[in-house]
Amino acid sequence: MTDKYAVIGNPVAHSKSPLIHKMFAEQTGQDISYEKIEAPLDGFAATIERLRKDGYKGCNVTVPFKFEAFNIATELSKRAQAAKAVNTLKFDNEKIIGDNTDGAGLVHDIECNIEMPLKGKRVLLMGAGGAAYGVLVPLSQRGAGLAIVNRTIANAWEMIKPCDASQLISIYDYSQLVPLPNSIRFNIIINATSTGLTDEMPPLPSGIFAPGALAYDMMYGRETPFMKFARAQGAQVADGLGMLVEQAAEAFYIWRGVRPDTAPVIAALRA
Repeated sequence: MTDKYAVIGNPVAHSKSPLIHKMFAEQTGQDISYEKIEAPLDGFAATIERLRKDGYKGCNVTVPFKFEAFNIATELSKRAQAAKAVNTLKFDNEKIIGDNTDGAGLVHDIECNIEMPLKGKRVLLMGAGGAAYGVLVPLSQRGAGLAIVNRTIANAWEMIKPCDASQLISIYDYSQLVPLPNSIRFNIIINATSTGLTDEMPPLPSGIFAPGALAYDMMYGRETPFMKFARAQGAQVADGLGMLVEQAAEAFYIWRGVRPDTAPVIAALRA
């Protein structure tokens, strides 16, 4: 029988996950189906229960349900415990196993696809919401000098509490980034905020990028104000499409025990 999977979000119509997993399944010979399900904002738990009763094997979870998925899981991976958020659920009899593949996807995209090692780089992570929670620990484990900037500093301090290297992470609000001496400009700046959805520009100052820097926006499918700003500052720019595919590949491996080749999938989506 075909094993059933889905992505759950609200909204979810824009999701490329069904196409990505279809390509993974064709590539690896796995017999699965994968669909989009828009859960009511107050109906995530009921949706999960329905999927389990209908024999689904697992699901991906996107905005705004990642924290709720964390709470509904009966078992959590170390990555999910660190992130306090879940984007991948696996149903195993009575167990609901929660994991978070966002950080692994981001790190793999930057280091393997973009070919920029994180070790020794000064990295600025913008935001302290669900997207930032998911990638904080994997970034901190790669030997980068990590800093976080957020409009509300208290939220950033709260986010780093579970992180083993929290004492090595710098916290800023945007006003503290002006002026920056050349010695502490950033090699990589990652936008984990939702500003791309509203066409806002985060209040970054000019001159924040080190020479040869990477500007990475987790948003994909559009040129965000942050990406335009970074191009004007001479930075290399990347969107989050590679991260999307890489985190999906990690989820596919959790479910199926097979790791797909992401390069042709990324190339097909960009084409």
